[in-house]
Amino acid sequence: MIKAIVFDFDGLIIDTETPEFESFQKMFEEHGAELSLDIWGRCIGTDGSSFEPYSYLEQCIGKPFDVDSARLRRREHFSERMHQELPRPGVLNYLERGKEMGLPIGLASSSTRQWVTGYLKKHELLNAFHCIRTRDDVVKAKPDPALYLLALEDLGVQPHEAVAFEDSPNGALAAKRAGMHCVIVPNLITKTLSFGEHDLRLNSMAEMPLEEVISTILSRSSNDR
Repeated sequence: MIKAIVFDFDGLIIDTETPEFESFQKMFEEHGAELSLDIWGRCIGTDGSSFEPYSYLEQCIGKPFDVDSARLRRREHFSERMHQELPRPGVLNYLERGKEMGLPIGLASSSTRQWVTGYLKKHELLNAFHCIRTRDDVVKAKPDPALYLLALEDLGVQPHEAVAFEDSPNGALAAKRAGMHCVIVPNLITKTLSFGEHDLRLNSMAEMPLEEVISTILSRSSNDR
């Protein structure tokens, strides 16, 4: 029986990941360099500590550059793109249906609490979640399972009683390491990445009703026994 659902944030609820990658790509292009998705993809879904783009750019061009200026231009480009971003298709419906089904809803994100709650407030989604866990709450972010384990503890459910919704390989790995069911819903950037173990893949949450997602997962889980 599924008793709770837990969402990632970046790239899943709101696609911050595509604008972020594009803004860094633009920064690299302005300096005559290239940032590939193969390199960038390794840090998607994590706290970003494994990759420092400004140092990498300096390595690529072989000389120092004005980091402060580049950072400012990158952030301006990102902000311009984010003005256009709304919650991904199906997200609002899943949150509403989860509430109607009596499922506690959690959020587990490798970003900071300020980052996550800022966007949730902007889109009036903050009260949709029974608990919000971010990298501020753990020593290690995803792909470590700590964030999900904390969210499960908050929700009062066992890992096998919960479904995680993720958009990145690192996030899906964290959910499976926590012992959860995992539905992946890749975005424009992460759909080209290689995913490990997961229970169901959707192009968007608008593709399948939440009730059908849960019944499909339970059916497959039963057949695997």
